[in-house]
Amino acid sequence: MAIDSDKCLAAGTGSSLDAAAALFHSLSDGTRLAIVRRLANGEARVADLVSELGLAQSTVSAHVACLRDCGLVQGRPEGRQVFYSLAPPELLDLLSAAETLLAATGSAVSLCPNYGTDTGAEVTG
Repeated sequence: MAIDSDKCLAAGTGSSLDAAAALFHSLSDGTRLAIVRRLANGEARVADLVSELGLAQSTVSAHVACLRDCGLVQGRPEGRQVFYSLAPPELLDLLSAAETLLAATGSAVSLCPNYGTDTGAEVTG
């Protein structure tokens, strides 16, 4: 599955709403969110993420590149390897706030007819 990392960026960057939309869009993919959640526990190589998430190397690499292009992940080269970590520490605060919000809303979000996970319908957006 090929990912165009340019899709991580908002079409217009003139307003804070565009920037916020780009941020949430970058986290809206389940694979990217899984990578971010994993990196919240410490740095990892693509090979580590492949092993831990059970995904193809090309898929993980494309999603890591997207997150890197969005400024959410940074790489630290060490020899021939690159160790990835979360770039802004505030991302941990956002993840924590999201978990709190999900706990407060119960199953409402997962039952959402447009984006929910329990509807069985194809997600659009």
